[in-house]
Amino acid sequence: MSSRIQETVHRSYTSKPKYSEIMSGVPEDYEQIRTLGDLLNISYRYVTVQEQMRSNLIAKLKKGEHPFPGIIGYDDDVVPAINRAILSGHDMLLVGQIGQAKTKIAEAIAQNLLSPIPIVRGTITSDIPILIPEDELIALLTDTEISRTKPEFMVSPECEDIIRANKFETKIDWVSGADRYKYILSTPDISVKDLVGQIDAIKIAKKGVELYNIESYSAGQLLQARHGILCIDELPVLDPRKQVSLLSVLQEGKFTTGAYPIVFKPDVRIIATANPIDYTHSGKIIEPLFDRLRSHIDTHYPKTVEDEMLIIVQEAKIADAKEVMLPVFMIKTIAKITQMTRMHHDVNHDKGVSVRMSVHSMEMVVGEAERTRSIMYGIKAIPRFCDMHCIHQSSKFELAEMEDTRQNRKNVLDSIIESALKEVSLEYIQKLAPEQLTKVKNDFAKNKTFQVSQTIVGDGGSKKVNSDYESQLSKFPALKQAVKETIARVQEEQKHLIEQALQLGIKTDNILLGEALNGEFTASMTEVILEGLRHTQPPLLDKKDNNVYDLA
Repeated sequence: MSSRIQETVHRSYTSKPKYSEIMSGVPEDYEQIRTLGDLLNISYRYVTVQEQMRSNLIAKLKKGEHPFPGIIGYDDDVVPAINRAILSGHDMLLVGQIGQAKTKIAEAIAQNLLSPIPIVRGTITSDIPILIPEDELIALLTDTEISRTKPEFMVSPECEDIIRANKFETKIDWVSGADRYKYILSTPDISVKDLVGQIDAIKIAKKGVELYNIESYSAGQLLQARHGILCIDELPVLDPRKQVSLLSVLQEGKFTTGAYPIVFKPDVRIIATANPIDYTHSGKIIEPLFDRLRSHIDTHYPKTVEDEMLIIVQEAKIADAKEVMLPVFMIKTIAKITQMTRMHHDVNHDKGVSVRMSVHSMEMVVGEAERTRSIMYGIKAIPRFCDMHCIHQSSKFELAEMEDTRQNRKNVLDSIIESALKEVSLEYIQKLAPEQLTKVKNDFAKNKTFQVSQTIVGDGGSKKVNSDYESQLSKFPALKQAVKETIARVQEEQKHLIEQALQLGIKTDNILLGEALNGEFTASMTEVILEGLRHTQPPLLDKKDNNVYDLA
């Protein structure tokens, strides 16, 4: 029996792999490979993280595929820089302000460029059994004493126990790249032991092992991220002593801890993030670490309104997407509000204005549409301009040129919202013929007013009341025609947004134009037209008491 085991292991370790790959290092039928015996039978070879990332990136580029679906607005600068870093085998430092998708990039790299790997089931350090030296694996399978040839961590003691107990039937799990992504948010309470591991007093007491026996060691984040990616968010927050613990991993791919006579080689790629105000040679990142993070890549906020809109559609978490419809002009308005806030002279540009402001504001106006109309009347939630005031609670920025008080922030945001509503509504008004606007003016000249409100539905249906939007529009034939024509244009714009989203793999459930919109889409469009008529030169309409439009 012992000789058969020895022959099987030796043949596996010395033979060429007996499989073709579907990804770097992944057998075509890998899901059928469930045990250590299966791995040995095909002479499986592990491919390092660096080679996985490089080979899988090359394969995607050859096919013309975007390597990082979901990363929007970075195709011309950031993505090429990341690709160069990966092809060069570099660890990376992503430098950018809050909300610039830095950690999302690290997640995307792990998800899309790391191959599935086979680990022994139940091991937290991603133990790959065929990385055990041949003679040591034979000793485990024959249940004999291991003669260590070098002080290097190959697999955990728990893994060795599992192999001894189960032999060739040791269960194997194929772990995806996403599951080998570990994230650390740098905070003052993180210790060196959290990173490199520590002596576990409980293990010593329970197992009765010696202090410096490997069985007394509990893995830190570096080893838990083994064969994967470790993302260290806000690296400059780590104090210098903790930063030093990363140096040998970045330089030599290994580390030691305490007085343990063992070398750990985690085969991990480190991706760190930093804010520009903390990014200096003499500042919060120690120079040796600054130097060893070989690729430094600058991120940025979306450069176009279109990119910001696509990010909103992708990232907004809508609880019941089938009962929500986001008009393109509402998405555009929120995107413009965020971009105007970033550029505003009173806003602190060093701190930045996160894309999360756009995303959270979109979620907020949906919640407001649900609160005021959708839930009560059982209709689709379609946000309108009159819902926009609610974004104060989701808009986060700091002021620089004036005292940073809540009231001052409110005043600044109110002025920005007003500017964005004006800019977006005029886009649609300018597409209407001058004679059409004259007819609308004549409609209002007959002592008529149009009331808008969050609590007024678009179409009352069988419960039709004089104040619903459809009933009011019936008294303004020219306005109704203008709304109808603009809706046709918006539908084309909405279709274009859907096409862009689908090309990027973004779900479009909440931007689809369905049939049963219950007059809510018309109501939302009506508010856009009414608002635009306030800003024509000269203004056609005036808005009184914040909810009644009449002739200027």
